[in-house]
This record gives sequence, C-alpha cells and structure tokens, in this order.
Amino acid sequence: MILTVTLNTALDITYRVGALRPHTTHRVSDVTERPGGKGVNVARVLAVLGHETTVTGFVGGATGRAVRERLAEVSGVVDALLPVAGPTRRTIAVVDELTGDTTQLNEPGPQIAPSEWGAFLDHYEELLGAASAVALCGSLPPGVPVGAYAGLIKSARSAGVPVLLDTSGEPLRRGVAARPDLVKPNADELAELTGSHEPLRATQDARRRGARAVVASLGAEGLLAVTPEGRWRAVPPAPVRGNPTGAGDSAVAGLLSGLVERLPWPDRLSRAVALSTATVRAPAAGEFDRSAYHDLLERTVVTSAVSMA
Repeated sequence: MILTVTLNTALDITYRVGALRPHTTHRVSDVTERPGGKGVNVARVLAVLGHETTVTGFVGGATGRAVRERLAEVSGVVDALLPVAGPTRRTIAVVDELTGDTTQLNEPGPQIAPSEWGAFLDHYEELLGAASAVALCGSLPPGVPVGAYAGLIKSARSAGVPVLLDTSGEPLRRGVAARPDLVKPNADELAELTGSHEPLRATQDARRRGARAVVASLGAEGLLAVTPEGRWRAVPPAPVRGNPTGAGDSAVAGLLSGLVERLPWPDRLSRAVALSTATVRAPAAGEFDRSAYHDLLERTVVTSAVSMA
C-alpha cells in the first residue's frame, strides 16, 4: 500500500468561462468538483496506475463531507482521513477558454488544534506499518507546526518506509534537512530553498541539504533529476496548453509508482513527464488524459544532464 498524506485537503472546484476579464460578470459554461489537495490528487493517479493507495490527512465541516463522498467514488483509494472541527478548504480554478490560462484561488484551511495534531501523529504511525512508500504533500493548515513534515519524515525513516516530500517554503527547508528519499520542488520552490535560479546548480544544492534525490519540475521544460545513480533531464515531446492544476501531483505519482516498482530512473522520469503533460491536457483539475499519457510515454525524451546551458 502507498500512503499519501494531505494535511490540507480541499474540494477542488473548476469553473470554465469563455474569457476571463477583471471587474466584469462571467457566465460559467461548466463546473466540476473533485476531492483535492496534492496528496489526494497523487492517490487518484496512483490508483489508475494500479497501485493500492490510502489517503490520510484532515477533513472537517460540510466541505469535508463533500470531499469524502466524492473520494468514496474513486476506485482503488482507501479513505483514512481524520475528522477535525474546522471546515475543509475549497480551491477554485477558473479556466479561460479563450487563452487556455487558469486563475487559482486557494483558501487557507481549517485551524488544527494541538489535540487534533496529536491524534494524527498516532494515526500516521499506525498507517506506516502497512505502507510500502509515503508521499507528504502540500501546504500546512493553520495550527500545524512548521516542522511537521520533518517529524513525519523521521517517523517514516524509522519505520523503513521510503518517503517523498512535495511542499514549499519553511516546511520544505526543514523537511529536506530530515533526509527524505526524494524531494520534488518546482522551479520557484527550488530557487527559494537554495537562492539559485540556475536549475542544475540549485538541484544539486538541494540534494546536499539532505535529500537522497531531488527531481525539479521546470514547467514546460520537463523534469531535472539529481540522484545517487546519476543526473537526467526528461522533456515532453511538445509544449501543451491547458489547465496545469494537478500536473505536479501527477508527476509525483509517476515518481512514487516508479520507486515502488523499482524502475530505473529514466523510466520513472519519462512516466512522470508523460503523466504531468497528460494532466495539463485533461479538462478537469487533478485528472489526466489516458490516451495522451500512453502516447506521450513513448515520445518523452530522457537524457543525461551534464549542464543546463
């Protein structure tokens, strides 16, 4: 079983409008709702790839009930979310059909009480006993200690469970120091962590800070990996337009499934890029176009990364 942790779950709502213009009224042509938060998105993709997956984190209020109801409809994903008093957040993606651009609005999440955090730590320790790998994903809701991921990484390492970290800011900085097996920052997160905007140098620096391997997401330029086995770049065959929401989470699912299946790094990276690109092409946040994925998997290019010049 692969365990995904989403401390700040969400109900992802996608609105599609003909053209997004500030200070005007818009008619929404289509609305979709999905259970969300980064780790939930990862779990959904893992399930499609055939992996038994369990999701945990916090849910609360009417929005939390909606998340659980929709999660129950997802085949292959087990709900191990922990109820809390505060309401689960909503995230709103507004897709401009004229330009293909997406505007994202993210609520902060529920206030987590110390007793609720303590209950989660006990719950997490129990779940680790059956896990083959764990992904720690996304932002921290109010009330959760900023070093939360560092503690969860240490618990996973003590249990002998490989751990992937996908977060940002100070939680990422502290988490990297706890020596996760894999970290997947995007370009902005990587620059904030290391102070460098040169991708290869920054990725190497992030690995020196404690992570066993670092895979940096460079948007349309694909992925850059620095690992104990080597350095690689994986690039999609062509640029795509669409909704990027959840694309990074699909990449995490590709990397995590490859880790569990013990695939060589180039195969993990080509899977991650193909899934990420297929997600951009899907109409709803957190989904991926399956036919596009198989086509992209055959055409994604992976090369040794000597430099980024």
